Amino acid sequence: MENSIRVLRAERGWSQATLADHLGVSRQSVNAIETGKYDPSLPLAFAIARIFEKSIEDIFSDQTLTKAAE
Repeated sequence: MENSIRVLRAERGWSQATLADHLGVSRQSVNAIETGKYDPSLPLAFAIARIFEKSIEDIFSDQTLTKAAE
């Protein structure tokens, strides 16, 4: 699953550790989500969306669905 967390985080000047503190997770978890090694749970995805004031769909995209639609 691709996401725009790194871009959104950079726009705010936040480190991965800062975002992790806001979310109540480890910096390693933020890194794994940003790099696509880990998909967040639904509650965590909602928390990320709330922090960035975006919809989940604005932050996360499933490339398999995008490619299937082409």
